[in-house]
Amino acid sequence: MENFFDDFRMNMKYYREQRKLSQSELAIQANSSNGMIGNIESGKAKPSFDNIIKIAAALQIHPADLFLRNASTTVSNTKNLLRTELIPQIEEFVERRL
Repeated sequence: MENFFDDFRMNMKYYREQRKLSQSELAIQANSSNGMIGNIESGKAKPSFDNIIKIAAALQIHPADLFLRNASTTVSNTKNLLRTELIPQIEEFVERRL
């Protein structure tokens, strides 16, 4: 369980820095306190579910990305691959067999 929290806090910091936000700026956008953001990043506090949602919204990412970096991109890419590659192949296969 501790690994999930470490992943979360490292990814939160990664996305915060990608957006060029300070801890204070993220706290304001996530309707949180600067101390809470700092404590999460340092491993001293664990966010509530509501805080996770607010932090993700402030960082303009899917909440899953805070636990597994680029998770939403991977899901999106997989869906796109299914739509563009596999579904046409399945349809073609079905047409040939029927």
